[in-house]
Amino acid sequence: MSKYYIKISEALKNLRTDQDGVVSFEYIIVAACIIGAVAAAFGTGATGAIGTALSGGIAAIVTAFNAAV
Repeated sequence: MSKYYIKISEALKNLRTDQDGVVSFEYIIVAACIIGAVAAAFGTGATGAIGTALSGGIAAIVTAFNAAV
């Protein structure tokens, strides 16, 4: 068990000083922000503002198409 602790602590020490590790954490943070923004825009069940607008637009297109046929 102590061997794993030593390996993990050494890996974390290397990660703190490794600049590539910092960049990968920045990518994780940016990805989380993008996921949050998309979830806020579309909502969890397409009930957000954009989801409602898309549903209304599709309904208007279908209504116009049925009226033309």
